[in-house]
Amino acid sequence: MEITGEKQLLRRRVRDDKRRYENLLPQWSATIAEQLYGRLSGYQTVMAYWPLGDEVDIRPLVERLAADGRTVLLPVVVGDDRMELRRFVSRTAMGEGAFHILEPLGEPFIDFDLLDVALVPGMAFDAQGRRLGRGRGYYDRFLASHPDIYRIGVCFPFQCVEQVPAEPHDVLMDELAYIKPSTGIATCLR
Repeated sequence: MEITGEKQLLRRRVRDDKRRYENLLPQWSATIAEQLYGRLSGYQTVMAYWPLGDEVDIRPLVERLAADGRTVLLPVVVGDDRMELRRFVSRTAMGEGAFHILEPLGEPFIDFDLLDVALVPGMAFDAQGRRLGRGRGYYDRFLASHPDIYRIGVCFPFQCVEQVPAEPHDVLMDELAYIKPSTGIATCLR
């Protein structure tokens, strides 16, 4: 089977798992967000994400980091193939953007030398750092153009799979943050 077909099958499997575990997702999200807060203690400028309904909900983490005075940047889709970052100030300073995701209002962030770490959602990840996104390539294009940013994939346990089908343009994660239900948070370094 070609890679595109493999990716679609894996996305379908993960969507099925999200429905199967939907009662546990809020609890898992809270644990992951709490543990990530400690993990990010040394970082001043963090690229995060405002989650879709089926992604690890890191909204409390985003708000907590901003309340600490750290610079928190969220992606904003600005075209069919491009996203930019804008500073998160508060939920009230956001508007609905592409794909019905809340996005920060304001000016684009362009001082990428200050960006320490990126928290990256995805459909699936593997121990080699490969990530399967939703198929639009926004994160791959953005991260490829900023290769020095440390990348942490954020996911639920069933999203960690043995192997993610990958193509040359797919950007690898440096680390995965997910929850092992029996032990709490786990990180898997490449």
